[in-house]
Amino acid sequence: MTTRATNAVHGMVDQDQMKSRRLSNRIRHDAIQFGIIAIVIALVGLLAYAVKSGLAEKGIRFSFSFLANTAGFDISEGWTLTSGETFLPDFTLFSSDMTIASAFVTGIFNTAKVAILAVILSTVLGTMLGIGRLSTNWVVRNLCFWIVEFVRNTPLLIQLVFWYFAVILRFPPMASAVHLYGLIVSQQGVFIPTLSWADGDSMISMALVTLAWVSVLGAIFDPIKGIRRVCVAAAIICFTLLFLTGGIALDFPVANKFKASGGTSISPEMAALLLAIVVNSASFIAETVRGAIDALPKSQWEAAASLGLSRRDTVNDIVLPQVFRVVLPSFGNQYISLTKNTALGIAIGYPDLFNIYGTVANQTGHSLEGIIIVMVSYLILSWLISMIVYWANRRLNPPGVLR
Repeated sequence: MTTRATNAVHGMVDQDQMKSRRLSNRIRHDAIQFGIIAIVIALVGLLAYAVKSGLAEKGIRFSFSFLANTAGFDISEGWTLTSGETFLPDFTLFSSDMTIASAFVTGIFNTAKVAILAVILSTVLGTMLGIGRLSTNWVVRNLCFWIVEFVRNTPLLIQLVFWYFAVILRFPPMASAVHLYGLIVSQQGVFIPTLSWADGDSMISMALVTLAWVSVLGAIFDPIKGIRRVCVAAAIICFTLLFLTGGIALDFPVANKFKASGGTSISPEMAALLLAIVVNSASFIAETVRGAIDALPKSQWEAAASLGLSRRDTVNDIVLPQVFRVVLPSFGNQYISLTKNTALGIAIGYPDLFNIYGTVANQTGHSLEGIIIVMVSYLILSWLISMIVYWANRRLNPPGVLR
C-alpha cells in the first residue's frame, strides 16, 4: 500500500471517529437537557400536588371552574370578547351579567391598552429627552437633565398619585371644560376625535380599506426600502380617498353641561396611569439614548460637519439610525418593566388585570387560581414584547452584517 493510500485510510478513520464523537456528545447533551426538563416538571408537579393536598385538608377546593360563574360586579371601563354570529369573536363592553373569565379578559385588555400606548409615547419622549441632554442650548440641556434626574429618583407610585390627585382631578368640570382642536378636557376625562366607519356597504370603501391595510403591512414587513416607500405612499393615498369619498370620517366629541358624547374617551384613571408610566419610562429611555450617542466616535460628528450637514441632519440621518440598532435590547427590558408597572393602577382605581383579580379573589375566595392567571397573563405579555423586540433587532442587525 502506498503512502498516499495509507494517509487516505487514516483520514477516513479520523473522520469516522470525529463523527462518532460528535454524535455521542450530541446525545449526551440532549439527554442532559431532557433530564433537566424532566426534573423541573417533576418538581412543579410535586409542588402542585402538595398545594392541592394542603388546600384540601382545609376544605378549600383548587379549581378553575369558577371562571364560568357570573361575575356580579361592574367594571368602569373596558371591552371583552364574546361569541359572535360568525366564527370571529365580538368586542363588547363588559357588564355584570358576564362571566368571571370575561372580567379577566377585560383586565388584560385594559392592561395591554395602557402598555401599548406607553411603549409608543415613552419611546418618543425618551428619545427627545436623550437628544436634549446633549443639546448645545444651555436651557434645553439643563432642563432635560433635571427632568430626567428628578423623575428617575422618585418612586413611580408617588408620581402616579401626583398626576391623579394634583393634575387630573384639578381639571375643570364638564360645564367649563377646555376645548382644544376637537379635544375636550375635563374632570371626567379626556375626549378625543376618532375615526368612524361611515360607509360599510360600499364595495369601493371595502376595497380601499383592504388595499390600505395591505400597504401598511408591506411598509412594515417588506425588506426592500423602495417597496416600503411605495407601500407608504399607497396607504396615504387610500386613506385620503376614504376621507374624500366619505368611507371614513372623524367623529368629534360633543359636550354639554353634564357629560360628553362621541369620539373616544380616556378616563381620569387611565390618563393619570398613562402619564405616570410614560414620563417615568421616558426618563430611563433618555439615559439609554444619551449613553448610546456618547458612545459613538466623535469623528462621525466631525465628518458630518465637514460634509456640511447641520446638527439636526446629523442626528436624524447618522446618529439615531446607529443608536437604535444598539439600544433596542435595552428598550425591550424597559417595555417589559412598564407593562408590569401598570399593576400600580390599583392605587387610583384603574381596572387593570391586577385590580380585577383583587375583586374576583374577594368575591370567590379563589385567590391562588386568580394569581396564577395574573402571573401567566403578565408572562405572556412579556414574551410577546420580547418576541417583537427580537424580531425588530433581527431586522436592524441581520446576522453576518458588521456594525
